[in-house]
Amino acid sequence: MAKQFRHVRLGRLLGASALLLALAACRQDMHDQPKYRGLRGSDFFADGQGARPLVANTVARGHLNDDALLATGKEGQNDATEFPFPVTEQVMARGHERFDIYCSPCHGRTGEGNGMVVRRGFRRPPSYAEDRLRDAPIGHFYDVITNGFGAMPDYQTQIPVNDRWAIVAYVKALQLSLYAPLEDVPAADRSKLDQNRTTAAAPPAAETERR
Repeated sequence: MAKQFRHVRLGRLLGASALLLALAACRQDMHDQPKYRGLRGSDFFADGQGARPLVANTVARGHLNDDALLATGKEGQNDATEFPFPVTEQVMARGHERFDIYCSPCHGRTGEGNGMVVRRGFRRPPSYAEDRLRDAPIGHFYDVITNGFGAMPDYQTQIPVNDRWAIVAYVKALQLSLYAPLEDVPAADRSKLDQNRTTAAAPPAAETERR
């Protein structure tokens, strides 16, 4: 009986010791440690600011922008006339996809300025078929996507650099398609044009009366 009592007492002592150790660990030192919060003042630094300036020549990761043509769309002070990388089939496909997502709501799928938000009252953008835009260098379109123009906001946050160039390539393809002669269309695809003409010329089907 005495031995059993000693075991119970020992168990309680061990439990109490563990509890004391746990309570000792629950301190607020980590929570209340000295630290600076954003834009708060400081008595430690001579300029009185807790936020410290960046070290000279520091460049954020991914923002070196050592390729001026790629990053700005400029050749010196002028809009670029050449792409910073080859325009491949994959680039065109990416530009088509990104254009439909970001540009077609205003510019329309064909670039004529009749997108869905325009049909609902938003300001109509110019058609890509205008001579002014057909003659504009490719750097102009990149600059507009990056910095905005008129009623159009900038898209540099939403659209990465390479995707902007891909969109520019697709815009130039749209412009070409609006004035391309039939001889430039591959023979295998000309039948599709005939089908589109037939579909466009067909009278619309009568709507079913709603009851």
